[in-house]
Amino acid sequence: MNIRVLFFFIAISLTAPVINAQTSAFKRGDAFVAQENYPAAIAEYSKVSPREGDWYARAVYNIGVCHYELWQTEEAIAFYKRAIELKQGNYPRASHALGIALDDQRRSTEARAAYEQALAASNRQFAPATYRLGLLAARAGEFEKAAALFKEAASITGQHVPASHNNHGVMLARLGFLKEAEKEFDVALKTSGGRLADAAHNLSLCRSLSADTHKKAQTIQSDHLCLLCLIVAN
Repeated sequence: MNIRVLFFFIAISLTAPVINAQTSAFKRGDAFVAQENYPAAIAEYSKVSPREGDWYARAVYNIGVCHYELWQTEEAIAFYKRAIELKQGNYPRASHALGIALDDQRRSTEARAAYEQALAASNRQFAPATYRLGLLAARAGEFEKAAALFKEAASITGQHVPASHNNHGVMLARLGFLKEAEKEFDVALKTSGGRLADAAHNLSLCRSLSADTHKKAQTIQSDHLCLLCLIVAN
């Protein structure tokens, strides 16, 4: 299953039972998504009536995700924006998805605004958006800001936690705090059940740098810490 398919299942919530005529359309749409038949899923979600309010907004969002899975990013962006409008800006999941789509197109300023909207709508509880803001800050060389964002993301329960600890460690290492970075990589490894290979690599590299004072200084000065991996989590 490709990365975009994984994003779909992370991004949308399974439709809860609703006592109205739209339930079957959602179920059929979800079934087609499970089969990766996104055009058919779009056709089913499109059957939800605008009169259904919140469910219509969810249908519009799901259509956007289907377009994203079909690599039709511009269409996805349009549907995400429409879903957010229907919810008067109070749709963290859609704002986060919008940010990812915009980020794919290197529209960083717009992506940042979308992630911030997700955080504002969720009282800063939508950790994936915090994580994505951390990535934007890291790419811009704003390591202190990125470190704070990854730390914040790691403090909120979710599957993003190991990656957040790893990336917090990367930023700390970039800032020269190798011992503190080691602790973060160790936590990342433990919280992933030992499955996060990047954290294991980073921990080993960090310990190696800490053990050799000359190498440590030389590495930081020559920016070789780019060898430490940033993980992108959906």
